Amino acid sequence: MRTIKITPIGYVKNSRTEPIDDNWYPVESAIELADELPAECLDGIEEFSHLEIIYYFHRSSTDFIASGHPRENKAFPKVGIFAQRKKNRPNHLGTTIVRLLKREERRLYVSSLDAIDGTPVVDIKPVMKEFLPQDTLRQPEWSREIMKNYW
Repeated sequence: MRTIKITPIGYVKNSRTEPIDDNWYPVESAIELADELPAECLDGIEEFSHLEIIYYFHRSSTDFIASGHPRENKAFPKVGIFAQRKKNRPNHLGTTIVRLLKREERRLYVSSLDAIDGTPVVDIKPVMKEFLPQDTLRQPEWSREIMKNYW
């Protein structure tokens, strides 16, 4: 695979210090823009209710796992890494849609970001309805079971 270099555009600040899989709904986070970027990068963002945050799993194991049981639970089928949202991905990238609570200068306050304190943010995109699926979502039952306590 070809190597690329990505520089964080900001960092997550919140009370979660351990990458625990559940109970992310009550977590509120701040995303602080990197010093190298001007605050103007965030101009107009407060017009959106939701943002998509792309971040780097900086504390996940460096071991790449091609396939396995989600959450190591053998009750769930063994599936490939691209059929689950595990942290041990080839590039260790995560993505979550969050609610934007407010902007203060170089800082965004968001809810339901499943990233721990200090997580490097590699991109922020506004969520637009037109980019969401236009048809019905389909997913296996085991994925619903995993997500019961996630938020």
